[in-house]
Formats: sequence, structure tokens, C-alpha cells
Amino acid sequence: MYADNTLTPKEAVRLCALGTLAQAEQPMRYSILAHDARHFMSRVTGPSLELMGTSLELLKFEGLIAPSEGQGMEDDALMELTDKGAEELHKLLMARVRAESNDLNKLIITLKFRFLHLLPAEEQCNQVDSLCDAAQAELSRLGDLRDNHVEETGHLTDWLDHDLDLIEKRLEWLETMRNALYEKAFPDGL
Repeated sequence: MYADNTLTPKEAVRLCALGTLAQAEQPMRYSILAHDARHFMSRVTGPSLELMGTSLELLKFEGLIAPSEGQGMEDDALMELTDKGAEELHKLLMARVRAESNDLNKLIITLKFRFLHLLPAEEQCNQVDSLCDAAQAELSRLGDLRDNHVEETGHLTDWLDHDLDLIEKRLEWLETMRNALYEKAFPDGL
């Protein structure tokens, strides 16, 4: 992970592959797992060599996934998540998200929502809280930028207003989700 406990591109790939296997709740063919992970990531970020470079063989070598039938890529083995892989998946799902907007962050947030239900209810709440904090930080950062350039001619403030509106809507959506998760996790209140 990066020094601030956020995910690197390599770890985003791990999160996608391990989460895909965990969500399946049964072994998957090597080729299907590889295709599903590549397909998902490329649809979120577009083609990226940085994200496609991690092999399932590395996950197998590290003991995060293991064949339940067959050997691996060479015979399209049935792959399953190991206990060590489940621990790694949990660690990756609990990682912080940077308060910035880029393709990697978009992928990580999308993966978190894809696999959030695999976490215990209280940890789901914590993750959505963290995403709310990141959205609020992004609102502050872009709001400050807008305020410092409001007197300029051109289209910058229009663009920033558009971005700020999208972030405010995302924050409202996250807060609604967080409240629903809290009600589900703590029906009798905190």
C-alpha cells in the first residue's frame, strides 16, 4: 500500500480478483476469473497496462488463491479463495480511499461498492463513512479552488460548479446509504 494506507494499482487488481472469487462463493475456472477481473477493471478505467500486469499466478504463488482441481493457467484449473486470500481481501476492502479524483480512485471506490456486502455490517458503515469524508474533503478542495478563481473570465468556474454539483449529489447518496446501513447494523441505535 501507499504510505497513507491507500491502494496501489497492483492492490486494486488483487481486490478485484479476490473479491470476484469471494463473491462467486464457489471455485471458478482460472480463465473465467482472469476474464472477469480484466473485463470489470477495463470497463471502469479503460485499457491500462498498469492494471492488467498482475497475474493470477502471483496470487496463486502467494497462497491467496489455490486450485481445487487442476494446477493453474495451463489446465484452466478451478481456483478458490484461501483463508490467507480472505484475510487479504478484508485488508484491501478496509483500506482508505484518497480524497482525489483519478481513474485509480474511481476503480477502487467501484470495487469497494461491488464487494462491500462481503464485510460485516459495522465495517460496511465505516467504509461508507470514510467515503463521505473523502467526498467532503474533495468538496472543500474544489470549493477553495473555485473561490480563488471566481473573478477570472473563461469557463473554469462553470466547470468547477458542475464538478461541485456532482460531488454534492454523490455525498447525499453516500449519506443516505450510510444511514440505511447504520439502521440495518444497529436497529436499536448506537
